[in-house]
Amino acid sequence: MSEAPVTESDLQAYADGRLDAKRRMAVEAWLATRPEEAERIADYRKLAKELRGIYDPVMSETLPPRFVRKRVQWRRFAFAAGWMLIGLLIGTLSGWELHESRPTAAPAADVGVAMARRAAIAHATYSPEVRHPVEVGADQEAHLVAWLSKRLGAPLRVPQLDEVGYSLVGGRLLPGDTGPVANFMYQTQKGARITLYVRTEVAGNRETAFRYAEEGRVRVFYWVDRKMGYALSSGDISKDELLKVANTVYQQLNP
Repeated sequence: MSEAPVTESDLQAYADGRLDAKRRMAVEAWLATRPEEAERIADYRKLAKELRGIYDPVMSETLPPRFVRKRVQWRRFAFAAGWMLIGLLIGTLSGWELHESRPTAAPAADVGVAMARRAAIAHATYSPEVRHPVEVGADQEAHLVAWLSKRLGAPLRVPQLDEVGYSLVGGRLLPGDTGPVANFMYQTQKGARITLYVRTEVAGNRETAFRYAEEGRVRVFYWVDRKMGYALSSGDISKDELLKVANTVYQQLNP
């Protein structure tokens, strides 16, 4: 009997470490012949690691005295509820909880917030990298733009930020909640880095105003323009400087 085909559910379970040994070996053999899929699952694992680093410390916090109860079942309930919350956060932010049916479109405001969180996590994951911060370097910019435009199904433009002190490092493809997204990285001569996260299929929004968010030490300005969503992230510069760069990006994308 032939091995059952590898499904998206198998891939997500593999990334989460929930497969038995036999099925894990089958998935690994399948990934070995599909480098793009292998890289996508590796990205999921990196995102999950970042999320666990952010939320696992919550479980070690001491409960305030007013929540302490003599009965043990209250502690057990709190522990279970806490891990359920972390599971929901990981599923929401990393897109690990998948369904066979097409997801219902979320309100634009919710899409923007989720996009900002994903952008911040991607920035925190890749900006510290020294040897492999991007998949395709700035020396292949034309190839990078053509490749990512094809994968996202929309013509992309890469802003030139030399006038505000940032040069393009390159970019990479990342998994999003409804499809692939692009992530471009820039840096100053002193090594300060910013990343521009770009996604498509953001429908139902007419508001193009900048929104601001913080995720840990990462600052994010994000906005939605028609069906495109953008998020500019940095952990190295002030909010005012990031806003200045965001304005430059917006002006170049909307001449």
